[in-house]
Amino acid sequence: MTSTLQVAATNVRHIARRTKGHRHGPVTRLMSPGDLGELVKPFVFLDYFEFPDAVKNGLPVHPHSGIATHTTVLQGSLDYADSTGKSGTLGPRSIEWMQAGNGVWHGGGPAGGSEALRGFQLWIALPPSLELADAFSDYVEDESVPRDGNARLLLGSHREATSSIAYHEPVTYLHVKLRDGERWTYRPAASHDVAWLAVAVGGLLVDGQTLRREMAVFEEGSGAIEVLAQGEAEFVIASATKHPHPLVTGYYSVHTNEDALVRGEAGYAKIARTMTLTPGEPIDA
Repeated sequence: MTSTLQVAATNVRHIARRTKGHRHGPVTRLMSPGDLGELVKPFVFLDYFEFPDAVKNGLPVHPHSGIATHTTVLQGSLDYADSTGKSGTLGPRSIEWMQAGNGVWHGGGPAGGSEALRGFQLWIALPPSLELADAFSDYVEDESVPRDGNARLLLGSHREATSSIAYHEPVTYLHVKLRDGERWTYRPAASHDVAWLAVAVGGLLVDGQTLRREMAVFEEGSGAIEVLAQGEAEFVIASATKHPHPLVTGYYSVHTNEDALVRGEAGYAKIARTMTLTPGEPIDA
């Protein structure tokens, strides 16, 4: 697989790759660092999850380093806990931001209730200045998420809006809902040369192709992305300045070099020796 995409020749972005991902139970993995993540880094990993309303078990507590994880709840409620000391429940359309840095543990799952839990989890590769910084988390309820017409700003900046999440790298990440037949155009910042979108509900006509429950990666460039909803449609779309560093991966970590990976994994192993997220349930390294 090539690590670069052909630069757009027109002012409208064209699709370069598309995938329906690989489904494992309630989770569909759309992107990993070893495949499409190499093309659109700093975005390196994307899961779409959909837990039935009767399910209570979620992801076991697990570590990260060198990345930030961004979990977007589209429907339902999510219980969470992390090694920075925070825990609670996120409601519909809320966000969990976990900047792992030099090591963190977290876990979560469906909170139960009348609605199924649906959403996306995205990993973002951190620059050298942040990949070994102290971990921190931020939990943002729906009423604090900026809006611009049909779009909600999940991270970064878009036109006049800026996310409350304290992450200042050049990224934009949006959640968009459209009515049947509605057209929408995304114009990324001039410096954003990588872009992708993932459809959760309904269909989108993009670049003459219909996308349903899948992810599309666009050719590099600065052109606009034009979509037409086919039925009620819900999707996420993101763009950024391309991450200029290699992706050096561990099982739960992504760093810019081998030394940083060793230090990050040692950091979360050290936390594990003294930490519990749930009383009586110690975390094993």
